[in-house]
Amino acid sequence: MTTQPAVAAPHVPAGLPDHLPHFVDGERRNSADGDTFEVADPVSNRPYATASAGRARDVDLAVAAARRAFAEGPWPLMTGRARARVLYRIADLIEDREARLAEWECFDTGLPITQALGQARRAAENFRFFADLVTTQTDEAYQVPGQQLNYVNRKPAGVAGLITPWNTPFMLESWKLAPALAAGCTVVLKPAEFTPLSASLWADIFAEAGLPRGVFNLVNGIGEEAGAALVSHPGSKLISFTGESATGQTIFRAAAPHLKALSMELGGKSPVVVFDDADLDAALDSALFGVFSLNGERCTAGSRILVQRGSYDDFVARLAARAERIVVGDPHDPKTEVGALVHPEHYQRVLRYVEIGRREATLVAGGGRPEHLPEGNYLAPTVFADVPPTARIFQEEIFGPVVALTPFDDEAEAIALANDVRYGLAGYVWTSDLARGHRVAHAVEAGMVWLNSHNVRDLRTPFGGVKASGLGHEGGRRSIDFYTEEQAVHVALHPVHTTRFGS
Repeated sequence: MTTQPAVAAPHVPAGLPDHLPHFVDGERRNSADGDTFEVADPVSNRPYATASAGRARDVDLAVAAARRAFAEGPWPLMTGRARARVLYRIADLIEDREARLAEWECFDTGLPITQALGQARRAAENFRFFADLVTTQTDEAYQVPGQQLNYVNRKPAGVAGLITPWNTPFMLESWKLAPALAAGCTVVLKPAEFTPLSASLWADIFAEAGLPRGVFNLVNGIGEEAGAALVSHPGSKLISFTGESATGQTIFRAAAPHLKALSMELGGKSPVVVFDDADLDAALDSALFGVFSLNGERCTAGSRILVQRGSYDDFVARLAARAERIVVGDPHDPKTEVGALVHPEHYQRVLRYVEIGRREATLVAGGGRPEHLPEGNYLAPTVFADVPPTARIFQEEIFGPVVALTPFDDEAEAIALANDVRYGLAGYVWTSDLARGHRVAHAVEAGMVWLNSHNVRDLRTPFGGVKASGLGHEGGRRSIDFYTEEQAVHVALHPVHTTRFGS
């Protein structure tokens, strides 16, 4: 593994706030009860700020503001083109702030600075994409010749509750905010408690772009308190959630009494299937990037690599050697490829899985803290070989820079291994036989499959998982579908004959 000089202290970006309040009805506010929680950076694990700890009363105020803005304000009634103009300005403002945004994200999450910058640019693209989409949206009309005209009236659904995760937080917030706002909804955002820093930038961006007061509201807090209050609040019409599967089940139960619309992207344990006839160099590059970029803290990570037996030993050796050379270090250093994991609690969870893996399989790379990084939540990229499908590191989501390799003999076994987990978010297939590639892609139980490619997404395509990986799909028009309601209007063209009861 390539080393860097020891980091004495994290790079601290200029202008960091020392307190992160809520943002409700166009104003920054502290919690109704005055409570706060500490926010730490993952390099020193020392608190750098406090955040207001939202609870039910704070969520009440935020939802009330969003409901007023929906019922009385101009936003839901504006044309798609008028809303799009605001979204385009938001995208421009994100790009104007991308260096600052990336520095804050890097500092707060431990993501390498080059990868954080890419996420900032993707956030701007999300707003542009949905601005484009809402201006090109068409309404459906159906005619019964000479009798009736039927058309579909699409309306914004109301107050959208958005609950976002701590990995790539700003980009994933944009992934929910952009379509919700494009559709004409008003929103209450509950960012992840581990990484609330970059979310604090939204208020100024939206105000400068001209978003009306009360359309955007933000409540910081712990998921079990602020998040739970938002899910169970009768005033939030729908919930979009990204996070782990167990939390998704809790949200499902809490939303059930209100029959609330849900879209949930949950955990993953995605397979990378590599056949002997694949371009092994390209597959190796993709597999390494897919599991170790973003510190391995990504839902679509290819964390199980299944390799056909003829290529298995060579692939394992080459992947382990490359993993040892990955640069682990200060997230702010442009040379860093893997930074610090987000929080000590999560770091210890990943380390426990590494210890479990030592008992279940063969460790061929990593497995501990890099020697040159005595402090911070650092883990060397870790590779386990000969992992049986019964192993916990094969079956359970780790969400860190840890990968499991398993051999297979033929296509049928590859498909069986790929599907032998409770998750079904993504899959990756590498083969030069395109007929086989399509067969395997169709057979893999996953919401998304990439064939001879890594995670490159067209924003028009559906995004979501099956099994324990999610409920519903977003992306492209499906996101607009989720944040709107369709109403059928039937118009008579001639006098309608009605059977006269009681005549």
